[in-house]
Amino acid sequence: MDGAGSKKNLFFIGATNRPDILDEALIRPGRLDQLIYIPLPDKPSRLNIFKANLRKSPVHPNVNMNFCADLTEGFTGADITELCQRACKAAIRESIAAEEERRRLAADAGEGPDAEMDENVEDPVP
Repeated sequence: MDGAGSKKNLFFIGATNRPDILDEALIRPGRLDQLIYIPLPDKPSRLNIFKANLRKSPVHPNVNMNFCADLTEGFTGADITELCQRACKAAIRESIAAEEERRRLAADAGEGPDAEMDENVEDPVP
């Protein structure tokens, strides 16, 4: 930041979620001397963060977003975003596992395309 004083329209903005560990030299007068505290999101903000994160994802109608916003008190926007991403990935894994199980059960019962392929395969000649 030294030498930046010659520019009149230059602003430095820093952000941290750990202001308690900032070096005193950084926040002394003439440097980053104005601190602006941005609190954790309130319930309506958390609800909007959920809606924004899940807007392109299929969400079952019985998922209560208000309840999710209540459960995430004390979460940051990044925490909620990660929660949504993990939930989406878990749902995809669960869907894939359920489809594999459905196919396995259908094959065991002699139904479906896998069973038809098994019937058309001849035994290898020894």
